[in-house]
Amino acid sequence: MAMHDPCHPGEIIKYEIIEPLGLTLTSAAKALGVSRVALSRLINEQASLSPEMAIRIQKAFGPSYEHLMRMQAAWDIAQARHLMDEIEVEKYEAGV
Repeated sequence: MAMHDPCHPGEIIKYEIIEPLGLTLTSAAKALGVSRVALSRLINEQASLSPEMAIRIQKAFGPSYEHLMRMQAAWDIAQARHLMDEIEVEKYEAGV
């Protein structure tokens, strides 16, 4: 059963990796080899987790990139589900 409102992966990265390790945003970004702005956008839910960032997180901190990407997909699906009623498309019928 799918979760209706899964967490954004940035929230998990912040509370399950960065904070428990006592890292600052700057030191975490340096460990990942990314800019502070890029990491800030991710953990503040202003950007999606990219496959490259997921691999960087796995290499630096351990969580599997596949798991992180499944979290991103679940979050994306939940966001789309919230818009479902606003998307107006009729069912295609061949020959009509």
